[in-house]
Amino acid sequence: MTWQSAIETTVKGLGYELVDAEKSAGGLLRVFIDHLEAGTGSAERFITLEDCEKVTRQLQHVLEVEGCAYARLEVSSPGLDRPLKKAADYARFAGHQVEVTLKLPFKGRKKYRGELQPHEDGWRLLLEQGGGADAEQRALDFAVDEVREAHLVPVVDFKGRRDAARGTDGRQGAGKEVDGGRML
Repeated sequence: MTWQSAIETTVKGLGYELVDAEKSAGGLLRVFIDHLEAGTGSAERFITLEDCEKVTRQLQHVLEVEGCAYARLEVSSPGLDRPLKKAADYARFAGHQVEVTLKLPFKGRKKYRGELQPHEDGWRLLLEQGGGADAEQRALDFAVDEVREAHLVPVVDFKGRRDAARGTDGRQGAGKEVDGGRML
């Protein structure tokens, strides 16, 4: 059994998706995991430290039994800019903002960013040109085998955190009890 198949079998057996696995010349083995179909149907789930520890412990045993040599093992989530590697990744993240780098240039460019949509025999990237209400939308149609690399565009929203720190009346610190029940 190869190290790739040992990792994939183990990760799937634990109920996770193997996003990617890479082995460096120095013996570093990196494994990126995600929840199966994270974000569909229910509240989005994220990979936790406990998930990484669980997979690490199991992989250490499996890789030893299989005789797969490595110097150091790292297991982590794929991050906010998760790569899209398989056709199933494209289907799972349809409707999300992605950045695509093509193998060959199209109209003098290789990199495109936009909203990923399924299209007849492949995929469509809805590209926004300009800004504001008059933004013109254009599209790039492509097949997965034309892509050198693709990843999600990270979306970080601090507004939700700011609102959580405020009380229901919008004042900073409202609703926090201090000193025997007195409000600040």
